Amino acid sequence: MTHTAETGEATGTKDKDYNLVWYVEACLSNALRMETYIQDAERDKDTEVAELFRKAQADSRKGAELGKQLLKTRFGS
Repeated sequence: MTHTAETGEATGTKDKDYNLVWYVEACLSNALRMETYIQDAERDKDTEVAELFRKAQADSRKGAELGKQLLKTRFGS
């Protein structure tokens, strides 16, 4: 099977730029999801699981911030 790579012709956005935008969105979405999971764990008084999700949320926020900084430098805003 031959795989044709999408290089921005279909989307109008270069793959690496699209991937970076997607990454930031995925990190932010995950941070929001972790908030729900934290609340669920706290409701069940499971501090160990809540702490795991807090760490995951912090990592997602950090990833989003790093990605946003790259976007700013590359797109000049």
